[in-house]
Amino acid sequence: MNSALWVSKTGLAAQDMRMTTISNNLANVNTVGFKKDRVVFEDLFYQVQRQPGTQADELNQVPSGIQVGTGVRVNGTQKIFTDGSAETTGNQMDVAIDGQGFFQIENTDGELLYSRNGQFHLNSDGLITNGNGLPLAQNIVIPPDATKVTIGTDGTVTAKVAGQDELVDLGQILTVNFVNPAGLEVLGGNLYRATAASGEAVEGIPGEEALGKLQQYTLEGSNVSVVDEMVNMIAVQRAYEMNAKVVTAADDMLNFISQSM
Repeated sequence: MNSALWVSKTGLAAQDMRMTTISNNLANVNTVGFKKDRVVFEDLFYQVQRQPGTQADELNQVPSGIQVGTGVRVNGTQKIFTDGSAETTGNQMDVAIDGQGFFQIENTDGELLYSRNGQFHLNSDGLITNGNGLPLAQNIVIPPDATKVTIGTDGTVTAKVAGQDELVDLGQILTVNFVNPAGLEVLGGNLYRATAASGEAVEGIPGEEALGKLQQYTLEGSNVSVVDEMVNMIAVQRAYEMNAKVVTAADDMLNFISQSM
């Protein structure tokens, strides 16, 4: 009976983790470039009381054994890197990646971090930065007398400068891709760090190879579906209730046994 209580305890803990993940997804439903998480479960080891295929007698084998599971555990959480919905903003510093790829953001110590959030800003020096003031790795500077900035689908940045007829070439935004984006370390602030699991960043020109094109005046929204998360929440609540009922039933049976002795 203690075994049933232990198994139910692992089930409660697993569903609690899943509910936490769903809550985080819903909390970020309006976060630009956010990628939803899912929890990956696996069953725990089994207590083998009779091995399948053992001899029942001299001529016959047992077709199935007695293998008692001991519960479930969280194997990991995984980011789902499907595209979010595109939103036209009319802001010339808003850029979305239409397809695969990540922007490269330079940390304060020079380390390269990665993001799907293309909601860019300009600092006091005209440098293109993210919302926390960290610059793009390409260190593109917009002149103070620029009247219009154009970001091409291939990342080429040009500007119309007052008093000049021709467009001024300011540089090019390059993006990167990973063999296994799900292996990236999530840092918060819409930033990721490369790990041994993700593989090294492969830099390229947007729109070439497997990299998506850039779309100016556009932001990529969260890929969280409120309807899907609400359905998942209901399923988690039911699973949690069932595990809790097993705990109650096991406790009642133990109480009955103790009173009968």
